[in-house]
Amino acid sequence: MFKPSFKHITVASLWASLLGVGTTLAQTAELAASAVLEENPYGLSALWAQGDAVAKGTLLILVLMSMGSWYVIFTKFAEQAKLHKQAKAAQTTFWNADTVAQGKDTLEEGSAFRFIAEKGLEGASKHTGLLGAIGFNEWVTLSIQRAIGHVQSRLQDGLAVLATVGSTAPFVGLFGTVWGIYHALVKIGMSGQASIDKVAGPVGEALIMTAIGLAVAVPAVLGYNFLVRRNKAVMEQVNAFGSDLHAVLLGSAKR
Repeated sequence: MFKPSFKHITVASLWASLLGVGTTLAQTAELAASAVLEENPYGLSALWAQGDAVAKGTLLILVLMSMGSWYVIFTKFAEQAKLHKQAKAAQTTFWNADTVAQGKDTLEEGSAFRFIAEKGLEGASKHTGLLGAIGFNEWVTLSIQRAIGHVQSRLQDGLAVLATVGSTAPFVGLFGTVWGIYHALVKIGMSGQASIDKVAGPVGEALIMTAIGLAVAVPAVLGYNFLVRRNKAVMEQVNAFGSDLHAVLLGSAKR
C-alpha cells in the first residue's frame, strides 16, 4: 500500500498556501482599485451639484478671477520681454545713426523707444509761439518725460487686476465657506442627525471654497511681485534712453 511521504505532503500544503495568498492579494488589489475608482461623495462635484445659486456664483467668480490673473501674468510677461528686445535693438542701431531722425527710422513701428524719439523730436521742433516762453531745455525734458510716463503707464496696465485678485480672492473663498457651513448646519438641524458622517461631509465641502480662494490669490500675488520687479528693470533702460536722447537733442540744437 502506497503512503505519501512527509515531504510530498509539505510541498502540496505549501503550494496550496501560496495559491491562497495569491488569491487573497488579487482580491485585495481589486477592492483597492474599486475604492479608488469610486466617486468621492464629498468632492468638488458634490459641492457644485448640491450648492445653491450663491455657492455656484461664488465658485464661478473665483474661476473668473483665476483666469483673469493668469491672462494678465502671461500677457504682461510677453510685453516686458518684447520691450526688453526693443531696448537691445535701440542700443544696437539707434546710437549708430548720424541724426536722431535717422536713428528713429531704424527702430520698428510700435517700438516704445521709437515713440520716445518721435516725441523728443516733436518737442525740439515745436518750440515756437507760447511754448517759446519755456526754455528749450525744459521743453524737451517735458516732452521726453511725457513719453516715458506713457510707456510706464502702459507697462502698469493690468497690475491692478493682480493686486485686486490677490487681496480679495481669500475673502471671496471665505464667504463661500461661511455660506456653505451655514447651509450645512441648517440641513443637519432639519434632519436632527449630528453624527460625524453627517457633519464632516457638508463642512468639508464648504472648506473647499477657502482652499480655492487661496489657490487663486497666491499666484496673483506672486505674479504681481514678479512683474513689478521686471517693470523696474525695463524702466531703467527706458529712462536711460530718454536721458541720452535728451542730451543728444540739446547738443544738436546748440550746433
